[in-house]
Amino acid sequence: MELMSKIPDNSIDLVLTSPPYDDLRDYEGKSKLNFNSVAKELFRIVKNGGVVVWVIADQTKKFNESGTSFRHALGFKEVGFNLFDTMIYLKPPRGACGNNQSYWQTFEYMFVFSKGKPVTINLLVDRENKDERNGDTGSKRLKDGTLKTIKRKGYGKTGRRTNVWTYNVGNGHTATDKYARLHPATFPEKLAEDHILSWTNKGDIVFDPFMGSGTTAKMALKNSRKFIGSEIVEKYCRIANNRLKNGVFIYR
Repeated sequence: MELMSKIPDNSIDLVLTSPPYDDLRDYEGKSKLNFNSVAKELFRIVKNGGVVVWVIADQTKKFNESGTSFRHALGFKEVGFNLFDTMIYLKPPRGACGNNQSYWQTFEYMFVFSKGKPVTINLLVDRENKDERNGDTGSKRLKDGTLKTIKRKGYGKTGRRTNVWTYNVGNGHTATDKYARLHPATFPEKLAEDHILSWTNKGDIVFDPFMGSGTTAKMALKNSRKFIGSEIVEKYCRIANNRLKNGVFIYR
């Protein structure tokens, strides 16, 4: 909140973060979130046409999910954001999650909020189409019974993605460096990169109010974007700084 108060109105192109929620992690004793205050400030600093990507899930206690994700989604709408898309971050089942009486929980929400219509929409086109074909002609029966010749578009080898994105997680998958493993809750570098490519252009400003291990910053720099980030735990700031100065641009 202190950092955001210093950011001018309408100055951020993309907010990409996963906030602390439901006490799922201790975060060195600093996991409390004042959601309403954060949401209002984000609406102020995000540009008209800017986007907020909010990665979140729900805690299950006594066979009851918290519903925090839905409350946050509605809270963003109440301060003025559009709910542009409800996306899913899907990961292979691993470790303990939820409870043993329900289906194995393998996803988190990636809510995409926009301040008006997004200015930048660079949809990723890497989904393999089952059928590839060239454009052709067909006919359409009109109300009066006559046939009208129409041209139909073809299908390429790839099409735009669905809004369910799958990422492997764990050692060797989530991050390309050793430092990220020192943080208790790191989302995949590729997830951050894919959202940065989708909603920003080179030179745009990406903000992460809960920077953690610095994944958002690392992917912003890799893709020629600027970044601003805040992190209240000094230990995590050191992790992020190490990631940014140790091979951030070295990829095979």
